[in-house]
Amino acid sequence: MAAPAISSASLRLGALHQVLLVLLCLFAFVPGIATLPPTDRDESRFVQATKQMVASGDYVDIRFQDVPRYKKPAGIYWLQSAALTLTGQGADAPIWAYRLVSVAAATIAVLATARLGAALFGTGAGLIAGTALAGIVMLLFEGRIAKTDATLLATAVIAQAALARVYLAARGRIEPSAAAPWIMWAALGASILIKGPVVPALSALTVASLLVLDRDRAWLGRLKAGRGVLLMLLIAAPWLVLITWKSGVEFWQKSIGEDFISKIGSGQESHGFPPGYYAAIYVLFLFPFAPLALRGGFKALNRMREDPALLFLVCWYVPYWVMIELIPTKLPHYALPAYPAVLLAMGWALTSASAATTELKRWQLWLWWATIVGFGLVSVALAVLSVAATPYLTGSFSIWGVVAAILLLAGAWLGSGIGPNTSFRGAILPATLASAAAFAILATVVAPGLRPIWLSPQLAATFAEVKTCPDSRLVSVGYHEPSLVFLAGTDTLLAGTREAALELANNPDCTILMIDDRSMEAFAATMPGGLDSLEELGTVEGFNYSKGTARFLRFFRMQPSDPATN
Repeated sequence: MAAPAISSASLRLGALHQVLLVLLCLFAFVPGIATLPPTDRDESRFVQATKQMVASGDYVDIRFQDVPRYKKPAGIYWLQSAALTLTGQGADAPIWAYRLVSVAAATIAVLATARLGAALFGTGAGLIAGTALAGIVMLLFEGRIAKTDATLLATAVIAQAALARVYLAARGRIEPSAAAPWIMWAALGASILIKGPVVPALSALTVASLLVLDRDRAWLGRLKAGRGVLLMLLIAAPWLVLITWKSGVEFWQKSIGEDFISKIGSGQESHGFPPGYYAAIYVLFLFPFAPLALRGGFKALNRMREDPALLFLVCWYVPYWVMIELIPTKLPHYALPAYPAVLLAMGWALTSASAATTELKRWQLWLWWATIVGFGLVSVALAVLSVAATPYLTGSFSIWGVVAAILLLAGAWLGSGIGPNTSFRGAILPATLASAAAFAILATVVAPGLRPIWLSPQLAATFAEVKTCPDSRLVSVGYHEPSLVFLAGTDTLLAGTREAALELANNPDCTILMIDDRSMEAFAATMPGGLDSLEELGTVEGFNYSKGTARFLRFFRMQPSDPATN
């Protein structure tokens, strides 16, 4: 039996609510985008490729230095290039300009989630879902990092919201919208330009699951699939044609063969994990709302036969979650497009009278209490890390780490869902504010102050101090992180020992060698004249968090040929 339609007056997200959500998002995502150094490795690869795109004026071919970067389409690079233009920055723009795209996309995702929640379950549910999305750990990170995932989330929520409107209008649950199918197909086309088939797969799984569980196929005609697919292809195909013309089959080999198929067939780049990985990390990346969201999701699962809106949320979350659990390659952000569904279920559960009377089944209660235990451990671990990271890495104490820890623990308590269901409706905003404030402190003060882990900024600064010519080239041996290329210059050479020795011989006056201490012996064996032919200029010591190893790096130049210059 379908749930009765909610009065249209309560199915709106007012202008004031949307403005307040935007302000919340600015508070959640902007702090730290200028102070947090470029992160390795994905973010730095994206921003360096965009930097080269702007510098070269070639907006079709994607490259990291001289290497084609064809694993992802051009959409995110175009958006980052547009951000540089709109902010008046050029190819040498600071990192914050690139990150504005993720800030904007995360804000759009929050607004779209809130609007969908209001349309499905009322204004209160929409505000809860949107507010909570702005406060979860996953989006607090992705919303301030210049990668694809916040933008992909925005396209996913828009596409799924439009799909929900088509399906639920056919069921008499909400008012029909003539624009909804076109919005869905346009969002799917845009998502392909961002990250290939991820969001189309999400929507296809949702539709397939609805067909299995609902068995009403009449609504499919309202999707206008024939013309819709054409619209989707008109958005995505032009660049695909251009890159195929420019690269031949190389783009398809890299993006489909080496990236997409290898992720399905095996754990790519040491990211292989067994099924259950996303269930295990759920409590961390949906912090501080993991237990409360899980309870809402279970209640939606128990009531989905009574309300097609709840059925839609289940078909959004569960099949996609099963798919990513089965794929061998697993990264935390793969789950992000599914999180709005469970937060919408949480919004419904905190505002619906029928949800308040819905009991969890025995197995659901066991899983919920297991989640509470895991959530408690994660909360304590985050607090300890916030306090201990600074003294451990720098030998000094930061009161800001203590403040962040207190805010994290406060957010954990407020958003945990322990206690009567109805008592936590008013705690969503305080929990989000506490979580967002903690991340603001971590991103603006604590993390940037962990100097030993930010090797690339130190190395780039040292290179700028010791370079012998205005156009000196840095040759790096033993440290090949992409953030170094972004900060020290596109012509930075990430070399082996023989290549470095050759570069020094060919351009002795303007080449600066930077070499990891562990590579010194091998380099000395390849260098004519050995280490006696070099003059040491400086050293940097730190910790390469990408590899989990301590590093000691030295800077050298060739000994001046004229003794008078010494």
